[in-house]
Amino acid sequence: MNLVLSIITLIGSVAMLMYGLKVMSEGLQKMAGSKLSNVLGTMTTNRFSGVLTGAFITAAVQSSTATTVMTVSFVSAGILSLVQAISVIMGANIGTTFTAWIMVLGGGSFPMEYVIYTMIVLAVALIYTKKNATMGDFLIGLALLLLGLTTLKINATGMHLDKIPAVQNFFDATSSWGYGSYFLYLLVGGILTFAVQSSAAIMAITMTLCSVGVLPIDMGISLVLGENIGTTITSNIVALSASVQARRAAMAHLVFNLFGVVWVLCVFRPFVRFVCDLWGVPFEPGERPEAGMSPEKLSAILATFHTTFNVVNTCILIGFIKYLEKLVIWIIPSKPEQRDTDSQLRFISGGLMSTSELSILQAWKEIHVFGVRTQRMVGMIHDLYGEKDETQFTKIFSRIEKYEGICDRMEYEIAQYLNQVADGRLSEQSKHEVHKMLRIVSELESVGDANYNLSRYIRHKHENNVKYTEYQDKNVEMMIYLLTSAEVKMVEALERQSITEDEFLDMTNLENEINNFRDELKMQNMQHITEKEYDYSTGVNYMDIILELEKMGDYIINVEEALYEHKHDK
Repeated sequence: MNLVLSIITLIGSVAMLMYGLKVMSEGLQKMAGSKLSNVLGTMTTNRFSGVLTGAFITAAVQSSTATTVMTVSFVSAGILSLVQAISVIMGANIGTTFTAWIMVLGGGSFPMEYVIYTMIVLAVALIYTKKNATMGDFLIGLALLLLGLTTLKINATGMHLDKIPAVQNFFDATSSWGYGSYFLYLLVGGILTFAVQSSAAIMAITMTLCSVGVLPIDMGISLVLGENIGTTITSNIVALSASVQARRAAMAHLVFNLFGVVWVLCVFRPFVRFVCDLWGVPFEPGERPEAGMSPEKLSAILATFHTTFNVVNTCILIGFIKYLEKLVIWIIPSKPEQRDTDSQLRFISGGLMSTSELSILQAWKEIHVFGVRTQRMVGMIHDLYGEKDETQFTKIFSRIEKYEGICDRMEYEIAQYLNQVADGRLSEQSKHEVHKMLRIVSELESVGDANYNLSRYIRHKHENNVKYTEYQDKNVEMMIYLLTSAEVKMVEALERQSITEDEFLDMTNLENEINNFRDELKMQNMQHITEKEYDYSTGVNYMDIILELEKMGDYIINVEEALYEHKHDK
């Protein structure tokens, strides 16, 4: 029964560690707000600043996966070049080592209970008094992380794993194969990290096993190397549905870490001996630490190796970023076809360690893509209206119909994703932002519906051979021109996620112009029908098109209003 309880406690402490890391990361992101996403675009002017930026952001959000996924989305959106992204990813590998040092400090001999419970009291006070709830989230996340680490260490020590023959025999057997053992533990570390999507959790387990004297230090370091490979798989999976450039950025992350593992394995034992000497710990390949060895030193050796390895690997490759870029371009060549009609979302992603605040950024990118698709539909409407050839007319109409289906699916998928984000730990500002985004998504879907309705009215005109007067044709062309101008302004605002007061005033004036033009055409239509310039059915079809175009204008100005309110709510 004690063994069962120990195992449950072991699993629970790892889960607490992972959850605490997630809460702490989200708390930091809430405090930083949108500045975190802006830093990537403004502080990557050269490879060195890119490395520092990646290291800083990853140390701040405590998740190299979050930084890498965000970087991949920025590359896909064209905000970062591939070279800039590679430098940021290199820095993320350095920044993620900061987590290991938190674990070293949190797992020491100092009685952490005083610190942990003090932080919990402060966190609860800040959250309930609402004086600084985001700081409270950060503190309670850090407290849970340290509590998980402390519980993990106490439980592992109490289980006396080093005195259990089965455990001893297993590690002895798998540690006696020389470099074969290193490859085995490297593979295990990669698989475990990919499975739980948290290199921090696997690092904590590795530190615990080494510190209680069960796992040889070189085998623990092999697990750490595996963790470096496993953590790259998530970003590669996220990038599968993204652009070619985004897939290349994710592949660069994998190639960078693979190169590091290859060269360090060539000098593995001298490297491990060097790190052990720094802490005054004797090293014998495949041998468990001597009895009575300081657990803190053994944990510090793993953290030191992790940091040294990533820093040296970055120093080696930072001068070869251009060649790394060429390599990933060769691995993932460009394809001539464009998947512009693919309804699958490109930017937003999930996962156990994804965070709500950063997810909002991904959703904004997806909404911009949604806006671009509706803009293309307006261009198709213009082409459809002027097309006389039957084959081309059918082809354009089918494309509009397909795009309308894509818009419906995009609205559902983005809205569903935003609802999941809203269920996370969001700041009040971010919750309000999600509400505005849901409104925008709904209006964009209405723009898609309006385009499809227009195509049906135009098809009715085409199939029934309805003849418009030259005056009617000019009015329809003028209305489409006004809607095209409004769409361009809307998409530009969606790309920036904001709109200035002057721009909003211009859009309001354009909307008024569209409404006044519609009213004028309605009056003229009745007059022209009465004067027998064209028959009633022609007038009805003509006004159906004009009124649907005006409705589209309403939907577009609603998007602009939501953006304007979003800007002034910040």
